[in-house]
Amino acid sequence: MKSKYKHLSAKQPIGVFDSGVGGLTVAREIRRLLPNEDIIYFGDTKHLPYGDKSKETIAGYSTKIAAFLLEMNCKAIVIACNTATANALKEVKKLVGNRALIIDVVNPVSEKVAYELHQNIGVIATKGTVASGIYRKAIRKHNKFINVNELATPLLVPAIEEGFSNHPITRAILANYLSNKKLRGIETLILGCTHYPLLEREITQYYGKAVKIIDSPQIVANELRHRLGKHQLLNKDNPQPSYHFYLSDITRNFQRISRKFFGNKIGLELKVL
Repeated sequence: MKSKYKHLSAKQPIGVFDSGVGGLTVAREIRRLLPNEDIIYFGDTKHLPYGDKSKETIAGYSTKIAAFLLEMNCKAIVIACNTATANALKEVKKLVGNRALIIDVVNPVSEKVAYELHQNIGVIATKGTVASGIYRKAIRKHNKFINVNELATPLLVPAIEEGFSNHPITRAILANYLSNKKLRGIETLILGCTHYPLLEREITQYYGKAVKIIDSPQIVANELRHRLGKHQLLNKDNPQPSYHFYLSDITRNFQRISRKFFGNKIGLELKVL
């Protein structure tokens, strides 16, 4: 079958976007699994959090960012934000068409979980993601027998963006959320926001070995590698890949986490769309 992406080149960069630092967990996995790929990251820190905004507003932000990543000649765009996926995936796909591959963070995770041995699944996510019901719909599309309970945890993104990871305040917030009756009896927990892997240690400490925590960034990066390989778009000859970070507002916490993940030499550029 002829690929609709024949006009794209393996040398083009991969675009990744999120409302803030959360998408860095996905970008880090992409760098690990695809070490020859150039990455362009856009963090919409000026408008975060996305979780309490309307669908129309999120779609507006997301399509502007996708248009920017197309201008930057990206061969693939990873929507590394669950709220943007839940509220703007259709609009982004319509805008992009066949000018780049689109990878989201919900569907690869939902499909993988649906075909593994999971019965009672919990999802913690932003208000916008939970209100959309996207995880329940996506998982049950593949396996209607799985029980999926979604819980909005709106205080976590602001806490992470303010640098309160591994802090007593965040542990107290987590304990309050994870003890909610909606999550009682779960065997598996999906971290339905790309910010949340930054709290994975604290979540694992709360549950111990009783609950399996799903590593969404790794699943998404694997899906990206599969899709690029399918269309002969993997960059196999790039010994010195570049990583460019654009932010709508440069924050101290983003500087700290991006340099922790990608090294001290990276540059952050202010870009207001």
